[in-house]
Amino acid sequence: MIQDVYCVSLDREAICHALEREIGRPEVFELVRERCDYMFSASPVFVAEAHLQRMQALVQAVEVVLAHPVYRQTVLARAPDIASWPHGGAKGVFLGYDFHVSDAGIGLIEINTNAGGAMLNAVLARSQRACCPPMAPFIPSAQAVHGLEESFVSMFRQEWALAQMPRPLRTVAIVDEQPQAQYLYPEFLLFKYLLEHHGLQTVIVDPQALRYDHGVLYADDVPVDLVYNRLTDFYLESPACAALRQAYRDQAVVLTPHPHAHALYADKRNLGLLSDPVFLDSLDLDPQIRQVLLEMVPRSETVEAANAERLWAERKHLFFKPFAGYGGRAAYRGDKLTHRVWQEIVAGGYIAQHIVQPGQMRIHDEASSDRLMKFDVRMYVYDAQLLWSAARVYQGQTTNFRTPGGGFAPVYALPAGWTLPAAV
Repeated sequence: MIQDVYCVSLDREAICHALEREIGRPEVFELVRERCDYMFSASPVFVAEAHLQRMQALVQAVEVVLAHPVYRQTVLARAPDIASWPHGGAKGVFLGYDFHVSDAGIGLIEINTNAGGAMLNAVLARSQRACCPPMAPFIPSAQAVHGLEESFVSMFRQEWALAQMPRPLRTVAIVDEQPQAQYLYPEFLLFKYLLEHHGLQTVIVDPQALRYDHGVLYADDVPVDLVYNRLTDFYLESPACAALRQAYRDQAVVLTPHPHAHALYADKRNLGLLSDPVFLDSLDLDPQIRQVLLEMVPRSETVEAANAERLWAERKHLFFKPFAGYGGRAAYRGDKLTHRVWQEIVAGGYIAQHIVQPGQMRIHDEASSDRLMKFDVRMYVYDAQLLWSAARVYQGQTTNFRTPGGGFAPVYALPAGWTLPAAV
């Protein structure tokens, strides 16, 4: 089924006014205005409340498996040594569980340990408007959005508390390579202003600009207590991450999310374990948890010489992803594969995942012809608790934030018996 979305809940001018009025930062205002056509979708995504509840059940089921010693031993044995270093008890902020939701079912596509967009979705929530009376119950209240932002700050403070550091949290560094060149740089600025509003000095910095000296990590001359890690060098292997790596090893800084969390949650090979009935049976799980996993984690397996011929024959039903992939990079639909790319996949470092089709929606835009769009649903999670849900609307093979009318979209839960609001 294709959702026909007549309702427009995003007020683009409201986004800009919210940034100007509530943040007072013209640089963020201009960046978001510049990218608004690709960063935020004007149309919401409607998902049955029962589906969202099942997704939350999947999150809880994954947590049960991740706590099992056999699972932990299996994934840490194949990860770099840094994944087993002491991490001070920090859980890892902003886990992202990404789902495809359609009439064909619900599929967990992947788990990310540095899922972007949470702060942008808080701005999006502030900027939603009811375009017609039936939409009014879906619009989040200002109090709910304020509570969301408060939970973000509390999450960083909780990471610090779990690490049992001997002083109050004072400074946070948001770290990514060439941060000002990142597409989601506006989000870094929004986090900076939110944290500073709550009394935490915050810097945005490239890992190369960090310096580790006598047990203290510095960003320029600012001593850093906690690093909000937005790097895609998940195991801090590049020379640019040398100072951060050493500070993390010496437990001189709280790093969140950290390599241990990435190994447990986000290595794509883990999807093979979570969807393997034989492996799950070895854990002696509650039958209901086993059933949830097998129903919602698409069957995945590592590509290797022993199964390459079979997987090539089945490729039209498969999606191929690198173990440490992110953002759809170097990921391929099997029906689009060339022999050259297939040889690269067989050489190692890929999983094959059975395709679960994304949801589809037809956007009715007065400025252009109707467009058929795809969407996925991202659940932002901390310590097994749901923070917020959002959708990513796109065209093409994977989410890309390059489609006019696409981008982050609010997710509205439809109670049982409700139907989509009709055109007005």
